[in-house]
Amino acid sequence: MPLAIRSTAFVDTGTIPTRYTCDADGVSPPLEWEQVPPGARSLVLIVDDPDAPDPAAPERVFTHWVVYDLPPNVGRVDEAASPGGVPDPGREARNDEGQPGYTPPCPPIGRHRYYFHLYALDAELGDLGPEAGRYQVETAMRGHVLESAELVATYGPRG
Repeated sequence: MPLAIRSTAFVDTGTIPTRYTCDADGVSPPLEWEQVPPGARSLVLIVDDPDAPDPAAPERVFTHWVVYDLPPNVGRVDEAASPGGVPDPGREARNDEGQPGYTPPCPPIGRHRYYFHLYALDAELGDLGPEAGRYQVETAMRGHVLESAELVATYGPRG
């Protein structure tokens, strides 16, 4: 079976509960994975929104969360793990707000899609530095991806 990612808080293609958005607590959702391929030495999680700022006229992909060097044998990231509570030796890189950690969904208009991408790597990336963001993580991942999986959910409109 291939690598799989899911959440106990919402189903694939379902709605992200308000708790995990800017309209409530804004904590990171619980995530679980299974079927990590043999030879995986680390995992990378990237959460993004390809519908920013308006799904009717998207202009960019907004990165909400980047976590790298997650241990492949742990199997999960707990609710509210960000900031600073991802499993060791996992590291949180900078999101598109310029901060390490999780930025909750907060669509300014319309219903947005949020992609939770999980990558199994044949290497650990090590310390990429305090300024590392998605670009640096993806650059370091090149040539090391064994498998990937994704979970998609939506949120909006606000209020």
